[in-house]
Amino acid sequence: MRNFAAIFFLSLACFAQSASDASAKPPTPLEKTLIANSTAVFEAQKTKDQNSLKRLLTADFQQVGSEGKLHKAEELLDDAKEGKLQDYRVYGARVLAIDDSCAIVTFDAIIRMPEGDDGLAPRYQHFSDVWVKQGEQWRLRFQQSTARRPID
Repeated sequence: MRNFAAIFFLSLACFAQSASDASAKPPTPLEKTLIANSTAVFEAQKTKDQNSLKRLLTADFQQVGSEGKLHKAEELLDDAKEGKLQDYRVYGARVLAIDDSCAIVTFDAIIRMPEGDDGLAPRYQHFSDVWVKQGEQWRLRFQQSTARRPID
């Protein structure tokens, strides 16, 4: 009887997983573009590619860091030049289109980088990016990162 119950629950779990996979819609071209752009910002920081960062950011870009302070584009470019971002992994990205020229991308990331006087930035963070379309180019206008707490 135990084997039957185990097989039943395993089958039920497999069915539930396949049903949720079938209901998941493929990402739209906009979602693909903006998620790739959000990841490209991290990659440009990691590889110290200031030219790519300049192309990805608006001139008036602002960032609220995980420490709660407001930073301008110049600070992000300086951090990239110094190679502060050592590694990253983006996951769980979602896109909310506001209109044809503005969208919000939220995602979680695992990062490895020093931060301020404390030594290391929080490893697990949640990010919110505001992308605006300027001409045909999507550019990052605003970013906020929030440290994930152990209970999240």
